[in-house]
Amino acid sequence: MINKPVIIVSGKNGQLGRELQNLAASNQNFQFIFFDKDELNIADEAALKNIFQKYSPSFFINCAAYTAVDKAENEKDMAYKINAEAVGNIAKQCNQFKTSLIHISTDYVFDGKATQPYKEDNKTNPVNYYGYTKLKGEELALENNPRTIIIRTSWVYSKYGNNFVKTMLRLMHERKEINVVNDQLGSPTYAKDLAEAIVEITNGQRSMVNNKDVPHSSQPTAHGFNNIYHFSNDGIISWYDFAVAIKEIKQLDCIVNPIPTTSYPTPAKRPAYSGLDKTKIINTFNIELKNWKESLINCLAQL
Repeated sequence: MINKPVIIVSGKNGQLGRELQNLAASNQNFQFIFFDKDELNIADEAALKNIFQKYSPSFFINCAAYTAVDKAENEKDMAYKINAEAVGNIAKQCNQFKTSLIHISTDYVFDGKATQPYKEDNKTNPVNYYGYTKLKGEELALENNPRTIIIRTSWVYSKYGNNFVKTMLRLMHERKEINVVNDQLGSPTYAKDLAEAIVEITNGQRSMVNNKDVPHSSQPTAHGFNNIYHFSNDGIISWYDFAVAIKEIKQLDCIVNPIPTTSYPTPAKRPAYSGLDKTKIINTFNIELKNWKESLINCLAQL
């Protein structure tokens, strides 16, 4: 018997989904219900409709995504179906049930030509197909449901799944020397910190549970910028800086060499700069940011 307002979370086995599960048990305000891709295929409209009819959720947190950036260049139909079409369909169901949607997007909606952190209303211009599909997902979410909050994040890692931190640890144990790109700048995001911010937002927006006719605290503009927020840990570094910090914190002997992006070609182009300005999410939802190295130390302590 569910006697609390319901939050549905898709993508429960991803990094963010796992961190949200860790927080859900102690949350007194909501009943969290988690689904993996086998339990809920977000690209299946009928399956989505059934879930909404069964639970009539107050929030839907969409952590499900196609995240294989390089593979997306060839698997375009699949990437678009999951990152764009499915998000639009989730938003339609949210609108019908007056559900607030929290959708996770990416720094890759920008082209990386900036020299200072991107604000939410800066011009988008993705340089790879993955970024394009995520941008389309944002647009469809905002068009189809006024109660949508988009959170763009970057360089996500945790103790779960596959990510840069775990890859670096493995390589540093296997090899005496590794090369890491030093001319792509951005901000790491510890998935645990992002999960805590999302829970903080849902708890702060709890008044909507009793008044579903009211969108969240910012009314959407014509372009939906009022509903878009940026979140990452504090500080802007290169992938090389990130790797060196991992090495130093874990006191490993591996030599880390800086290399340019041109020495490490990939099928999908990456933005050279993807720092995100987090002022808006801090001020709107009273979110406290942690420094990137502090969060890295916390994560590495668990690995």
